[in-house]
Amino acid sequence: MDISLANTFSNAKTLGIKIGSVSERDQWNYYVKEANQYDVYHTYDYHLINIEGDPILFVYQEDDGFLSLPLIKRKIEQTSYFDCTSVYGYTGALTNLDSVGLLSNGFMRRFSNALKQFLLKERIVCCFIVLHPLFKQKEIFESIVGGHVLELGKTVAIDLRISLDEQRLRYRRPIRQKINQLRRKGFEVRQANSNTQLKEFIAIYHENMLKVGAISKYLFEDSYFEKFMCAIDYKPRLLLAYYEGKIVAGAMVAVTNDIVQLHLAGTRNEFLKDSPMKLIFDETTLLGRAEDAKFLHLGSGVGGKDDSLYHFKTGFSDNLFDFSIWKFIADEVVYNELVHDKIKKGLTPDPLYFPLYRSC
Repeated sequence: MDISLANTFSNAKTLGIKIGSVSERDQWNYYVKEANQYDVYHTYDYHLINIEGDPILFVYQEDDGFLSLPLIKRKIEQTSYFDCTSVYGYTGALTNLDSVGLLSNGFMRRFSNALKQFLLKERIVCCFIVLHPLFKQKEIFESIVGGHVLELGKTVAIDLRISLDEQRLRYRRPIRQKINQLRRKGFEVRQANSNTQLKEFIAIYHENMLKVGAISKYLFEDSYFEKFMCAIDYKPRLLLAYYEGKIVAGAMVAVTNDIVQLHLAGTRNEFLKDSPMKLIFDETTLLGRAEDAKFLHLGSGVGGKDDSLYHFKTGFSDNLFDFSIWKFIADEVVYNELVHDKIKKGLTPDPLYFPLYRSC
């Protein structure tokens, strides 16, 4: 079969082997919708709101079977090179093949060669991807020659396939008691339906991030929230907790297929002791059930750490999933040169950060 390298695909079902990237909505969404599993973090609309670089979807296709990687291509300053990362959230791979089809007959070896060929041609030095914890992807990425999978911790999801009573019985007892107490006090949760409500949530979110000393990565511009809520490739929702007519907390969620993702959340400082987020989490499970979702994914601690945020989330569920990342260096020579350039300037790269040259 002929191997072709192109910036875009004009026909997604052309037979033979195809290697390249797509960046247009219709082409991107073709591969998303044809995949066995996908989530909000794979969609075209979600990639449009990123601020780090240019979205590309790398695709390797043999006849009608494909394996693709959603990526953000970033310029490496003061060089002619680039690197790739994944969007904020959990992506991993998209494929319409089962694990047997991927891991047998040399498919992954050929994919690995094609990926490296593509990256080198595009002057992309390396890739970093956060795998989707609810999808079984570790075997796929462990089979990519030259890559490395690292497990950083666990993420938490509430199982919506069990009865609501059973779901709530699995909450820690103090959480169940707090939720009931909040309802008795008059706290309630409503879905937002106006730009005014969104603006107030943004202010609460920023107030919350500043209080916890969040790094700049989490201090999104207003446009980020607005674009998230205007997307059409998934169902965005904003749930707000009210007390005596005042918005006291909120959470942005996305419904895609059978997964509800808790995306961004925040509580007004003066109401932190009341913990209205507990009530929002519980109400979000009702939203998920109304959408026939299987899971409400709460995520992990910061960076996958076993921290207070992780402990809070595990109070709602003991359904834990691996929080894993994948690292791939396409050009070892250039990668090492970039690291050495930093060291020559008197900087000290953080050995736990990837890529090393971006850690200082």
